[in-house]
Amino acid sequence: MSKNNKLQAVLFDVDGTLADTEQDGHRLAFNAAFKEFNLAWDWDIQLYGELLQVTGGKERILHYLQKYAPQECNKADLHDWIAALHKCKTKHLEKLLGQGKIPLRPGVARLIDELRREKIRLAIATTTTPQNVTALLTSTLGKSAIDWFEVIGAGDIVPNKKPAPDIYQWVLNQLNLKAQQCIAIEDSEHGLQSALAADLPTIITINGYTQRQDFTGALAVLSDLGEPGKPFARISGNTADKTYVDLQLLNNMNENAI
Repeated sequence: MSKNNKLQAVLFDVDGTLADTEQDGHRLAFNAAFKEFNLAWDWDIQLYGELLQVTGGKERILHYLQKYAPQECNKADLHDWIAALHKCKTKHLEKLLGQGKIPLRPGVARLIDELRREKIRLAIATTTTPQNVTALLTSTLGKSAIDWFEVIGAGDIVPNKKPAPDIYQWVLNQLNLKAQQCIAIEDSEHGLQSALAADLPTIITINGYTQRQDFTGALAVLSDLGEPGKPFARISGNTADKTYVDLQLLNNMNENAI
């Protein structure tokens, strides 16, 4: 491996990757917003799993309207109304996060701490809003955590959301790094497709909503990042004799991916 391709940065997705935010975070926040807007909608666990095939909260609302409540699509100010509903949902999610009800997934805090000690650059590439990123990081890692990430690509900063590669390409451009100098950590098929389309080597940590998705092309598919004494379950990929993801494993995977 040439010096120019040495691992220099790790790019994290947020929802489902840093924390299991979907089922008992975003879903509950959407339902609270619906109630506040006097809408008789309820996104149960199964329905929300279906809606997750659409990336982006505002896009998800529009998809739901078109499929399940087409009569609501006749609003003259439809896009403004969706934006207001989504803003209300973000407020409810921030409240849940502020109450500490959504912890980080196994291994996330440990790995971030090691990467910081070893001077590996950190970045975020997500479709969720910047406010949600800030709320999650500060509620789980402390108020200074937002500054640990050199680049935060979030929300509507690019025109096309995952599975398009736009957000990862934007983050790479901001970092001024080649894809081969980085590794992405994702949890979903759409996230993997986005990262691979940007030529990024990618590790998947599955969750309840994504465990049956197609992860062809991932360096490894794992249950989580693992902890010393609490190993990850390896679903696919070469993790050698490692039982948790650390910088050594990331370096090995990055080298083998080039």
